[in-house]
Amino acid sequence: MSLSVAPEHGDEERRVVELLRGARTTIFSELKKVIIGQEKVIEQLLLALFSGGHCLITGAPGLAKTLLVKSVSDLFHLKFNRIQFTPDLMPADITGTEILEQDEDGQRKMVFVPGPIFANVILADEINRTPPKTQSALLEAMQEKQVTAAGRRMPLEAPFFVLATQNPIEMEGTYPLPEAQLDRFMFNVIVEYLPEDDEVAVVTKTTSGPQEELKPLFAGTDLLSFKSVVQSVPIAEDVARYAVRLAAASRPGEAKTPAFINDWVNWGAGLRAGQYLVLGAKARAVLNGRSHVSIDDIKAVAHPVMRHRILVNYRAEADGISVEKVISRLIEEVPEPA
Repeated sequence: MSLSVAPEHGDEERRVVELLRGARTTIFSELKKVIIGQEKVIEQLLLALFSGGHCLITGAPGLAKTLLVKSVSDLFHLKFNRIQFTPDLMPADITGTEILEQDEDGQRKMVFVPGPIFANVILADEINRTPPKTQSALLEAMQEKQVTAAGRRMPLEAPFFVLATQNPIEMEGTYPLPEAQLDRFMFNVIVEYLPEDDEVAVVTKTTSGPQEELKPLFAGTDLLSFKSVVQSVPIAEDVARYAVRLAAASRPGEAKTPAFINDWVNWGAGLRAGQYLVLGAKARAVLNGRSHVSIDDIKAVAHPVMRHRILVNYRAEADGISVEKVISRLIEEVPEPA
């Protein structure tokens, strides 16, 4: 990879570029100690982290979603907190609350006790199990990187990521995430069942004794530096325009919207989709050792960026058309730049 380094950045910038060159191989090699298969899921999770974005992880129970998030946080030596979302969870259980405390002199005062959201990586486990009132407690933290509680605004320590899981199978008694909150997630990563050989390897390894421990490879400051380098990757105007057109083509009722979108889609992707398409493509280019963004990079991140931003209608469901098929057809029909 040959990223341009400005003279004023000096040795530190060059060090970050060198770290990024081998980051993919190093991280995958270390994660193989505890995670078997799921290379595509791991790559998309790393793209989100290197871009500074939050991630929604969707999959059936028992597919190591929690283990994957915990393992990635261990690799980056980040403070990790897991919040199990339940129907009785309250916003104060996440953000923190004030308690009455008595000091050594017998004086009483209100003291704020920080909640589990004060960490670098938050695993919001089964986020769709809790009511919207509690889900919304994450909105300010995800967007503004701060928490307002007890009449004060308290910044969260950088880097800060929310990695939320949800179970798509059992939907009874759940509270689907509102579009405003879904839009704050950079990716919606789908975790699927493993191939037979990988599943055999998992069963054999997990029943043969204690699991290996992961060693930290990078500091939290390295992750912030990775984000800075990713943002500095150049992108041609034609490639950025393609990303914008891909997102805009998913919106029904627009002048250049394909006919099948008007037939099958109720709501399309917004402005954040174009931003995250470009950011994700930049991160993918860096992880693949390239100093520029290609059309293939945009296409590679189109599904995780757009699958939770496009809402299909009843006609699509009646025709057996899924969001995945809509995105694939968009990629086929939106013309690439010459």
